[in-house]
Amino acid sequence: MFGRKLKFADIYSAGTVDVEVLNLQIQKRLKRRKILDLTLRYTILTLGAFIMIYPMLWLFGASFKTNAEIFTSIWFVPPRFDFSVYAQAWKTGTQYTLGHYFLNTFRFVLPRVIFTVISSVIVAYGFARFNFPLKKFLFGLMISTMFLPWVVRIIPMYLFWRNLGLLDTFVPLYAHTIFANEAFFVFMLIQFFRTLPKELDEAAVIDGCNSFQVLIKILLPNIKPAVISVGLFQFMWSMNDFLGPLIYISSVEKYPIQIALRMAIDATAGVEWNVIIAMSLIALMPSIIIFFAAQKYFVRGVATTGLKG
Repeated sequence: MFGRKLKFADIYSAGTVDVEVLNLQIQKRLKRRKILDLTLRYTILTLGAFIMIYPMLWLFGASFKTNAEIFTSIWFVPPRFDFSVYAQAWKTGTQYTLGHYFLNTFRFVLPRVIFTVISSVIVAYGFARFNFPLKKFLFGLMISTMFLPWVVRIIPMYLFWRNLGLLDTFVPLYAHTIFANEAFFVFMLIQFFRTLPKELDEAAVIDGCNSFQVLIKILLPNIKPAVISVGLFQFMWSMNDFLGPLIYISSVEKYPIQIALRMAIDATAGVEWNVIIAMSLIALMPSIIIFFAAQKYFVRGVATTGLKG
């Protein structure tokens, strides 16, 4: 009887050991699979990031190359680094430096950003929080303007500003943003307003706030990521706007950075492409700096858009 108990205990002990060994093997296998998955995932992400950033790396390297080297090699590492090309690019080869063209650019970009943010917030607040006659019709009409190509409006807008005597000024480049003409931004902000409970408005009204105070003190701080996203979008789009300044600005002293780059390529002498590329990289700096400075709010704003319809 005693011998049977020993034999049973031995069998039970052996079975327990086998289970523990099996668990360890499973854990090791899962750990190896997890490491393999992470390695594969980060390898793909790194490769994708390199593919996305390679054009910028190539541009930076090409700014130190000669014309012959630029057109004979796709490798971004230059044979030498001579930063004097950036000093030459800053001078632009004209009577004005890039700093002058940057100032001209900001003279219409900053008002455009400010007016877009203010007007879009006000219009979105009205659609999201108030009921008024023809609300759905007006909202649909506003959204339908997103399907209207901007080029269709070029001639009427040009004639309009010409009749007002405002050609060759910066006013035509930003005046329209006073009226919340960017339906995309209004729609984006409406989605954010709808994520906020109306009880916030009601509580603020009970405390004595009017509609404007509710917007400024209660709602606006809660949609800050969306507001920053709108400003960032408009800033980057405005910095890349080439057709608008080309149509309305005719004086060289008023050219923005976009037209200055094109003017550099129009030089009658042989084009030094490394200088043009250096000018392009300098022109990109404001957008890159602004994006990374506001990246947290931008990503949060875009990720949250459309959570509630």
